[in-house]
Amino acid sequence: MSGQQNVTAVLIADLARQHQVQLSETEANVLAHHMTRLADDVVVLDDIERTLLSLQRAGHLSRRAMVELQARYLRESRP
Repeated sequence: MSGQQNVTAVLIADLARQHQVQLSETEANVLAHHMTRLADDVVVLDDIERTLLSLQRAGHLSRRAMVELQARYLRESRP
């Protein structure tokens, strides 16, 4: 994306600010991390993707909206 701003990342950050949602490590996050690690299937989410999960868990996004925003974010993040 060199030099361009990821518009979807800005939108996600704005939604988090608007709804006062912050990243937090839950017991479920820790368990999921260990399960994927033990299965040799490492999944690494960045802060924006973790923010999307937090917004969805807090009830501010439907699962469908979360997936659509994540897809947009990842498309815009590609080089």
